Amino acid sequence: MKVLLLGSGAREHALARSLTADPTVTALLALPGNPGIGALAELVPGDPTDTAAVVDLARAEQVGLVVVGPEAPLVAGVADALGEAGIPCFGPTAEAARLEGSKAFAKEVMAAAGVPTAAAHVCSTEVEVEAALEATGAPYVVKEDGLAAGKGVVVTPDRSEAVEHARACLAKEGGRVVIEDFLDGPEVSLFCLCDGSTVVPLEPAQDFKRIGDGDEGPNTGGMGAYSPLTWATEQVPGLVGDVLDRVARPTVREMARRGTPFVGVLYVGLALTSRGPRVVEFNARFGDPETQSVLARLRTPLAGVLLAAAQGRLAELPPLEWSDEHSVTLVVAAPGYPQSPQTGSPITGIRRAEEVEGVHVLHAGTRDQDGHLVSAGGRVLSVVSLGRDLAAARARAYAAVHRIQLEDAQFRGDIARAAEQGDIRVPSALGDLPGHELIYSGKVRGLYAPLDPATGERDQDRILLVASDRISAYDHILDTPIPDKGAVLTQLSLWWFDQLADLAPHHVVSTDVPDQVAGRAVTVRRLRMLPVECVARAFLTGGGFAEYAATGTVSGVELPPGLVDGDRLPEPIFTPSTKAPVGQHDEPISFGQVADLVGHRLAARLRDLTVSILQRGNEIAGERGILIADTKVEFGVDPHQLADALGISTEQAMEDEIDWAAVDPADVDIILADEVLTPDSSRFWRAAEWEPGRPQTSYDKQVLRDWLTSADSGWDKASDSPPPAPPDDVVALTRARYVEAYETLTGQPFEVDPATPHT
Repeated sequence: MKVLLLGSGAREHALARSLTADPTVTALLALPGNPGIGALAELVPGDPTDTAAVVDLARAEQVGLVVVGPEAPLVAGVADALGEAGIPCFGPTAEAARLEGSKAFAKEVMAAAGVPTAAAHVCSTEVEVEAALEATGAPYVVKEDGLAAGKGVVVTPDRSEAVEHARACLAKEGGRVVIEDFLDGPEVSLFCLCDGSTVVPLEPAQDFKRIGDGDEGPNTGGMGAYSPLTWATEQVPGLVGDVLDRVARPTVREMARRGTPFVGVLYVGLALTSRGPRVVEFNARFGDPETQSVLARLRTPLAGVLLAAAQGRLAELPPLEWSDEHSVTLVVAAPGYPQSPQTGSPITGIRRAEEVEGVHVLHAGTRDQDGHLVSAGGRVLSVVSLGRDLAAARARAYAAVHRIQLEDAQFRGDIARAAEQGDIRVPSALGDLPGHELIYSGKVRGLYAPLDPATGERDQDRILLVASDRISAYDHILDTPIPDKGAVLTQLSLWWFDQLADLAPHHVVSTDVPDQVAGRAVTVRRLRMLPVECVARAFLTGGGFAEYAATGTVSGVELPPGLVDGDRLPEPIFTPSTKAPVGQHDEPISFGQVADLVGHRLAARLRDLTVSILQRGNEIAGERGILIADTKVEFGVDPHQLADALGISTEQAMEDEIDWAAVDPADVDIILADEVLTPDSSRFWRAAEWEPGRPQTSYDKQVLRDWLTSADSGWDKASDSPPPAPPDDVVALTRARYVEAYETLTGQPFEVDPATPHT
């Protein structure tokens, strides 16, 4: 297959390397290319935005695939013209490329698709700009609406600077600006290959826009990048899948619905904020310089993948294969860049740079002058390295860049430094707490380690457990919080711990917590948690009823025939489940499987405790007009006790695989942890309205679940799209049910400190 590549930058040089490495590519043409690409392809002079010329060239050369690098040819309609000529093109049509060509259009599509992004104001006059800046507050984010080669965005705390940039954008013909709320958190780039319906993600990368170290100075087209992002996958598990479900696929579906299917690269620029990933911007092509690092790690032949996208066949491909190595890209820029780059200076040392193991150099702003290489643009070269880890990749990249000679050249010295040093932190939805370090963020709770004020080291025996106001349903965490939910869960658990103290010790040490989380946090003992979700049922409903209807049993426990949804069981039963990661569903298991996991002695103890807690709960709740249909509890053990019992160190007791069958519950206390008998962990029904055979009136998030599965929400639970935001009345009713449960059970009015933030 002969391939035509449009563009002339380092991104296109990276594409050329990957395309020519594909054994299906017999020849590569580049329009117009650069001297580096010329070593791999036949260069064709011309303008890649001249659609007629591109089509004529592709026809004359019998090209089997056209790959568009930069944005300008896309907005000019090159893909449209090639499509009309029947020539496969990897790149969106001009209408679809408006996702990059107009920030206002992109916001409109995101709103229609339910994509999480910053609130925005589209402004055409200075009066509108002033009002928008007043509404958003500092730091100000001002974006030119049209194409700006990656340099049309200003983020500044200085209002006058924001106004000046907006004024310059408005002065252009048809000028508009988009002013957005500032998004906290580190930024990530994710390229998604699209064929109009199917979306295939590449590996995430991070780039560096500012010209100077420490993100100082003006914005540029990008001064460096690296991949993979180990810190992101550790701190935001399931990040790529979440972005596919909440951003890329909904956007591609919305574009198809509008009759403008998106084929090409959907570049998703993200901020990993305290409220989850939010879209900063869309681009309609590969990003520069992230492409240089991402493609350096791709092992799947590229041309076949891009052709499949152009022909609507991505779903037929096997998963992409990636190198485990890390890649770092350093951009070498001309003096004066980005304002007034100086060109025409000699460039030497590229060959010596490529002698560094794992390094190759890509051309961007270069040209041949009488047989000598000289600079011809702002960003001149990209130095790309591969290494076994990030430290090795950085060392190689910087060793190589110092071998290149370009007078007064600029390059940053801190590309990927913070990632190498482990200094990148994703803001927590629960907030940063002075004197504490976030060590885990779950569906609705976060765990913080108290820090020693003298040494900064973690307390190894205590954890601060913070309940947020987030709510999950059908294995999705919703963006919309339920006010005071975290406080209700915390205060109700504390009340129940007192009622159950004679059955099992609990993990709470103190309610003296930082003011920011007062009322919704407790300090607890650090435990080694047991690998089982302990569930007991007093009534048959939910997943238990579905299993019974199919098999006559629940978790291997045989039940009488003829039971209906909501029936009281002859006696409470133990129906445990697995512990699944966030975003996945717990799976029911039998008592025998629990015994296989933890041994018969511990399994029997967990069963007896769980059933006893449900029985005690129903004794107390029944007197107050509440039935507890079922409950889930969690147990752990003190690592010091566990270490003594097994003759191992406390560190091993916390971190190593444990032979639970060797643990005698007579020697090691089984400690009740997390939450207990709350509307999140249990199913509460109004006793006066209980009637088997129909849905029961509940005190939990069933209100929200019912709305999500109703026609009013418009959401298909079986789809891969995230749930929509619930309306205010559903949020208010859900909150009211939580509060009613607390007040009915405890007999106390629910009071929350008005200064406590809702998160």
